[in-house]
Amino acid sequence: MAHLPEVTDNNFQAEVIEADLPTLVDFWAPWCGPCRAVAPVLEEIDAERDDVRVVKLNIDDNQQTAAQFGVMSIPTMILFKAGQPVKKIVGAQPKKRIEAELEPALA
Repeated sequence: MAHLPEVTDNNFQAEVIEADLPTLVDFWAPWCGPCRAVAPVLEEIDAERDDVRVVKLNIDDNQQTAAQFGVMSIPTMILFKAGQPVKKIVGAQPKKRIEAELEPALA
């Protein structure tokens, strides 16, 4: 499995807000078990779909961005489209559930 690219407080604007493709940001931390559990699911979604890009943001190292988007628990996934957060998914979810949540926002 390919590892997902990491984004940071410093490059979030360029990599996510200004991205041409809708971008799903996985807010996570290395000590978070559910985050590790959902990572392979997100890697699959990233590999299988060309209508969305998936990236990771370590909240321990990038607290400013996590706070800016109201991330209170992890894992939290936020879909950004045209620079705006359009969908928030909180907690580790099965792949079908994540895709079902994303579909209307990607349409």
